[in-house]
Amino acid sequence: MKKVLVTGANGQLAKCLQDVVTENPTSNYQFLFLDRSQLDVSRKELVETFFFSNQIDFCVNCAAYTAVDLAENEAELAFKANADAVKYLAEECAEQGATLFHISTDYVFDGKSREPYLPEDKPNPINVYGKSKLEGERWALELNPRTFVIRTSWVYSPYGKNFYTTMLRLMAEKDELNIVADQIGKPTDARDLAQYLYDLIVSENHNYGIHHFSGPDQMSWFEFAQKIAKENGFTTQINPIPTSEYPTPARRPMWSVLGD
Repeated sequence: MKKVLVTGANGQLAKCLQDVVTENPTSNYQFLFLDRSQLDVSRKELVETFFFSNQIDFCVNCAAYTAVDLAENEAELAFKANADAVKYLAEECAEQGATLFHISTDYVFDGKSREPYLPEDKPNPINVYGKSKLEGERWALELNPRTFVIRTSWVYSPYGKNFYTTMLRLMAEKDELNIVADQIGKPTDARDLAQYLYDLIVSENHNYGIHHFSGPDQMSWFEFAQKIAKENGFTTQINPIPTSEYPTPARRPMWSVLGD
């Protein structure tokens, strides 16, 4: 039986992956879902101890610092979680010959393109979060030859705090919402991403390197909010606004559509 370590078990992607595993039972793989209290991957000694005690065949790194705006003032924490932790995991995976799946982001790009970003395109992050995730990518690819870097975008699910759950809450509370309409991307259902990861694992795919996985439809946050309202029966008035009317500490790429 092969062992699959999934870090960041309390996050939305790991929870969706747990759902997929539950619905597709197999005796060939044992999935270990560990949250931060069970394995803090930003602490090198804990990662080393865990791998010393466990022979791991696959590691899906869902642990991350995802507070994009807070990262501007908490750069050290962001890099610790999104870069240093990846370094530790990659080192241990390389030592054991394990495959590492590292989840990254469209925010490694600056958003100045108008063509879908391809895996081979040159990154140029414009905020601390994006820079920390890119550093994690570099460590993963440099230290472990058996690495998949999976870049995704605008991930949502019924779990935790994300745009989808935030919109559901606000639409239940308010009659009118102003939503940014000039940032464009591809919303990605965490369940679809989880299924993609599961399929890569059980097929034992060896096409290592950088891959892009995102939802099929390109849209703005405003259009995404409209879609959420329609699908959930809300009549909330949704108004499109430019980014300039909704300033945030971190700059966002205005166009971060991922292509295959």
